[in-house]
Amino acid sequence: MARLPPGIHFIISFSRDQWYRAFIFILTFLLYASFHLSRKPISIVKGELHRFCTAPNEGEVHFHSQSQKAGDTAPHRLPGNGTDCGWAPFDQDNYQQLLGALDYAFLCAYAVGMYLSGVIGERLPIRYYLTAGMLASGALTALFGLGYFYDIHSFGFYVVTQVVNGLVQTTGWPSVVTCLGNWFGKGRRGLIMGVWNSHTSVGNILGSLIAGFWVSTCWGLSFIVPGAIVAAMGIVCFLFLIEHPKDIACSSTLVKHPKAYENGTHRFRLQKQVLTDERSKPLDPEMQCLLLSDGKHSGHQNHVVILPADGGGGMAAISFTGALKIPGVIEFSLCLLFAKLVSYTFLFWLPLYITNVDHLDVRKAGELSTLFDVGGIFGGILAGVISDRLEKRASTCGLMLLLAAPTLYVFSAISKMGLEATVAMLLLCGALVSGPYALITTAVSADLGTHKSLKGNAHALATVTAIIDGTGSVGAALGPLLAGLISPSGWSNVFYMLMFADACALLFLIRLIHKELSCPGLATGDQVPFKEH
Repeated sequence: MARLPPGIHFIISFSRDQWYRAFIFILTFLLYASFHLSRKPISIVKGELHRFCTAPNEGEVHFHSQSQKAGDTAPHRLPGNGTDCGWAPFDQDNYQQLLGALDYAFLCAYAVGMYLSGVIGERLPIRYYLTAGMLASGALTALFGLGYFYDIHSFGFYVVTQVVNGLVQTTGWPSVVTCLGNWFGKGRRGLIMGVWNSHTSVGNILGSLIAGFWVSTCWGLSFIVPGAIVAAMGIVCFLFLIEHPKDIACSSTLVKHPKAYENGTHRFRLQKQVLTDERSKPLDPEMQCLLLSDGKHSGHQNHVVILPADGGGGMAAISFTGALKIPGVIEFSLCLLFAKLVSYTFLFWLPLYITNVDHLDVRKAGELSTLFDVGGIFGGILAGVISDRLEKRASTCGLMLLLAAPTLYVFSAISKMGLEATVAMLLLCGALVSGPYALITTAVSADLGTHKSLKGNAHALATVTAIIDGTGSVGAALGPLLAGLISPSGWSNVFYMLMFADACALLFLIRLIHKELSCPGLATGDQVPFKEH
């Protein structure tokens, strides 16, 4: 008999469950990356909406950004604009406040909607809920860009578009985190979630490149193209998203067998699901799975207990106040408020800052700003790996927050010295700022949403995720708004505000860090550490 081709050998080396799990990992990654892709254009287009102005009673041109230099070309008027300052109504001296208000409109609506989204989402089919949100978000993102083609200069039009878009985008995060939490167990959750959460940075990078391609020639397409991508991914979601392993008779978790029981290319085996009366067990299913996989309290160490496939599907959805009572939810929520304030200030204002400080045009500034997101990818993965190895989520976040504050100060000073220094500091700041944010919104949320006190109630995950991310989104709304109000007095003051926010984020984790150091392995939602063999 001929040997199997290497490609086929690779395919059959993984079980059916593993292939489905990998498929869901990639699909949810792409779905939420498209959401972030659609949020990035506004930060890229800011430099084009307010480009340059003619000083009052003077014939010379003064530039408020470095997208063009005096004397290069004669000032030109945008269609129907009537001024030389860019796109009305962002052509006035208060343009920074107006642009900050656009950010605030989107993010404030997102924060308010997030609290409701988790409660609604866990009572509706995830696939339908997420599909509807993505189609609506794609349409609204494109609608903002249509303002260019239809010569719309009403500030109210752009604000209302941002508000409604912020509301519909709240369908995304609770849905994808719940879906991923259904498919993946606790083993190496920090690493898995850290890699998966790089969708945020990947989406930001793609959004920057796509928006930057058209920003100087036709900024309307900087919104329409990302909007079309989000809508297309919504259709993909409807066609392919599998909400729970039980829907296709897969197991809820995948636990590796001891090597003595490996059989050829089949490295993993799944035992039949064990369904027993909850009252007959002294421990909850999660705890029993952990103990048995560790070879303790069982006379049959070569058997692996898998969590029930229904994941508590018959249980009632958890209440908002019930979710708040889970240990660690309030502390991590408040920490994320300030951590996300810093992250989203960079997301919405970094290209404009680079334009003003490094004297680059709008497109090059947008491309350079993607280095912050590249650093964010490594930061999220690093945070996940460290927290898995140390089994200390809060301590990992605290360490990165402690290092982030002085790094922001160094960045504000060095970025004025040249392009090379800016590149290095963007990577470092991206890693330290995005690391805690990524860890809290993914692995920590999933840990708390599957807390042992919930007794396997899978309905809690969406609500806990929405509470944590919704509270963080309040900070995401405040950060860009404060940056718009403070930046006219100097960019240094913006960085002082960001450093203060990092210090506040660290302060809210002090109790949990102390708990982790005094009781190792029990701080993040009082979890029992997972041990692999």
